[in-house]
Amino acid sequence: MASPRSSAASARPGGSGLLAGRTVSRVGYGAMQLSRLRADRDAGVAILRRAVELGVDHIDTANFYGGGFVNGLIRDAIRPEDDVTVVSKVGAAANPGGPRPLRLAQRPEELRAEVEANLAGLGVDQLAVVNLRRADAGPGLRPEGGQVVDLDDQLAVLTSLRDEGKIGAIGLSSVSLDVLRRALSAGPVCVQNAYSLVARDDEEMLELCLAEGIAWVPYFPLGGAIPGLPKVTDEPAVIAAAEAAGCTPAQIGLAWILRHAPHTLLIPGTADAGHLEANVDAGAVELDDKTLADLDAISARAGRGRDRT
Repeated sequence: MASPRSSAASARPGGSGLLAGRTVSRVGYGAMQLSRLRADRDAGVAILRRAVELGVDHIDTANFYGGGFVNGLIRDAIRPEDDVTVVSKVGAAANPGGPRPLRLAQRPEELRAEVEANLAGLGVDQLAVVNLRRADAGPGLRPEGGQVVDLDDQLAVLTSLRDEGKIGAIGLSSVSLDVLRRALSAGPVCVQNAYSLVARDDEEMLELCLAEGIAWVPYFPLGGAIPGLPKVTDEPAVIAAAEAAGCTPAQIGLAWILRHAPHTLLIPGTADAGHLEANVDAGAVELDDKTLADLDAISARAGRGRDRT
């Protein structure tokens, strides 16, 4: 069965992991959903402060989250003495008034402009890590026309920005296995791809990251973020494990990811303080061998289901 421990058992939620040579908590925080709190800025700052109080020292953001609003919250809430690693992202831009809230911004000059916007919005001289958000894999936008840009051209501008001292390290997001292999010479420190207990298509990529010392930072860790995607919390085995452990199905789903691979860093996002605390507490849920076997079997069934479609 699964058994929970108090989140106070560890100074860092989920234990310690490595990101760009820095030791960080394995349970971090994804800031995208803070854009919902535009009408209550104080509430957004309070959630970020609460995350720090809970031991979170790894925050994921982007200038295109809320058109710069989220970066402004982080600038106001996070202090130098908090020693928080803030990871930003380029490759897209806010698209106010458009059919989707985001548009791709893949061209080298757009990547440089987004780096500069992140620097200004966060009020820093250097971005610790910048993820290149491509659109090779996972749900969401696909590049067309002038947004189809060769990886080498993108890495060239990012390595130049790294040489200039404007970014500390390069990461990748929404990439294929082939793109990751091509990018290894640039020294990526993390990969962000859609991945969960019910969506494990990138298992080979996860293993390559482990072999290369690259942090694996899954987004959509509970699935279901887009209509039509399966949800971890709907799985009977997940529900049963949660009932046995006295925790929530979402906590089981997050705990499974942490247990599955030691180089995983989680960035679950929320705009709710209660959900934030539950996500942090997921780092203290222990899973025994039988529970793990039951959960691992879910992905096998899901794979057979995909093969039939």
